Formats: sequence, C-alpha cells, structure tokens
Amino acid sequence: MTPLGILWFFLIFLLIAGYFVLDGFDLGAGVLYPFIAKDDKEKAIIRRAIGPVWDGNEVWLLTAGGALFAAFAPAYATTFSGFYLAIMLVLFGLILRGVSVEFAARDREWSRVWDICFFIGSLLPALLTGVAVGNIYAGIPMDAAGNYNGIPLLGLVTPFTLLCGLLGLAMFCCAGASWIALKAPATSQLRDRATKLRALLQLVALLLFVFVSIYGHFVIRPVMVPALGVVRWACVIVFLAGMVLGILWGRDERRDMHVFVAQSVAAVALTFLLATSMFPNLVVASADSIGPAITVASAASSDLALSWMTGIACIGVPLVLVYHVFVYYKFRGRLTEDDLKH
Repeated sequence: MTPLGILWFFLIFLLIAGYFVLDGFDLGAGVLYPFIAKDDKEKAIIRRAIGPVWDGNEVWLLTAGGALFAAFAPAYATTFSGFYLAIMLVLFGLILRGVSVEFAARDREWSRVWDICFFIGSLLPALLTGVAVGNIYAGIPMDAAGNYNGIPLLGLVTPFTLLCGLLGLAMFCCAGASWIALKAPATSQLRDRATKLRALLQLVALLLFVFVSIYGHFVIRPVMVPALGVVRWACVIVFLAGMVLGILWGRDERRDMHVFVAQSVAAVALTFLLATSMFPNLVVASADSIGPAITVASAASSDLALSWMTGIACIGVPLVLVYHVFVYYKFRGRLTEDDLKH
C-alpha cells in the first residue's frame, strides 16, 4: 500500500464529499419541491434557486467516478457492474431532473408532468446513493475474480442498506431545506415552511444516524483500523455539532447561511467517517463472498499513473473551485421578483 494509493483513497472521498454538499441541496430541494411549494411562484423560486448551479455541481460526481476508474480500476469494475441497474436509475434520475428544471418554466401545458419528473429525478439519486454506500460498507458477495455475484438490484436492499439510504435521503433533504430557506425571500411563507421542515429533518437525520451507527457497529461489525479511531470520533463530534448548531441557529433568518454551512460541514464529516471506517477497503466482501475484499493495496494503479493524476488534480481542481466561487458569488443573495422574470 503506497502513500499515493492512500492519498487517492481519501481524495476520492473528498470528491464525494464535494458532491454530497453541492449537489446534495439540489437533490434535496427537488425531493421537497412538491411538498413545500404551494403555488407556481414558490415553485419558480425553488427552480431558480438551483437553476444556475445544478449542472456544475454534478461535476464532482463525474470526477469521483473518473478518479475511481483511474486510481482503483478493480473497485470501479466491481461496483459499476454489480450496481449496474442502480447506477442506471441514478443516471436516469439526474437526466430527468435536469430536463424537468429546464422545461418546467417553459412548457406550461405540461408543467405538472415536469413537476413530477423533477421530484422523481431528485428522489432516485438521493435514495439510491445511500443504499449503494451501505452495500459497499456492509459487504457484497463476489466471486474469485472480484465480480459481484448477488441478485441484481434486489440483492442490494437489506435493512441496513435501506437505513443508509434513508439517512442519505434525510441529509439531502436537510441541505435542500437549508438552501431554500437561504434563497427564498426573508419574509415569505416559503422560507417559514423551509425552516420548520429543516429542523424536523435534522432531528430525523440525527435519529437515523444513531440507528445506522448502532446497526453498523453491533450487527455488521466491520473491521476498522485502530489507528484511525481518533479521527473517526472527531468526525462523529463534528457531524453532531454541525447538526445541533443547525437546529439552534435555525430560527434566526440572519443565520440561514450559518445553518447551511453547518449542514454542509456535517455532510463532509459524515463522508469522512465512512472513509475512515472503511479504510483500507474500497469494497468490502460479505461473509458468503468467494473473493476477498478489494483494498487500496490490491486495486491501486501504478505510482506513475497516480503521480500523473496528482499533477493533473493540482491543476484541475483549483480551476473547478474558481468556477464555483465565481458562479456562487454571481448568484449570491436571496431571490427577488425581478429574478423570477429571467
């Protein structure tokens, strides 16, 4: 297990964390869309709130997938082939979400259909991503060549993976409610509903986190690296602090940005709690698996390839960050009536 292999293990989780934070509020807003928006104006506010940024936010997911392919090809092959149907549903949802956002405001005759598509296209990735993560953490059956040999799709749904999916969905919805509260007019009923729903969802996410932690520790019983125990506890503390602070700050409209940042920090901490709990495993083998787990040592590309990737990342990631800073700065602040006319 080389230092570059370890570096890219955590860099991939950093990319996943970026997706969890940025596209997380997009997906969460889409899931909440039919329940929190009561009229066409409020629906337009939600669509406008994510419209300028949703496509750029998806870059983090694509980059994470590309990095996994280049750095740990066997892990990429196993997960993308074993979870093929689930991944196709996620991609279908992302495409449907993008199409519905663009057409909902332009095609008034089919507006209700596009509203439904927006909800479904957001729900599928938000739920199935957590289910997939739960499978990778709990373990999947593999043959001697490392190929998934369980039941397609249905074999991926267990009580634990469903809990993980619900936890992921709750976190996405918390982020979505936080973003809606941040972008909606300060005195609007939409913001009031978003803040009330945000607090409820944060409590639900905390409860699901407790269930997942207890189930994962006492039933799944993963083998963890003892040296990372301090880091894992730090991630737990940061996650809990972010969620609790979000609840405490939630009633003050002047702290909507604080709540969104706290929610984002909690999402990053949850991602790295997963990373430190799995390390050095990329894909855990279940008890009935013929093949062994796929680890950093067994799946890493050559140091030459990882060195080239590191150099490219040092150039590409700052450029992506500059793009995001520019876009979010350009579209900062709460939405107004004039914004809805464009």
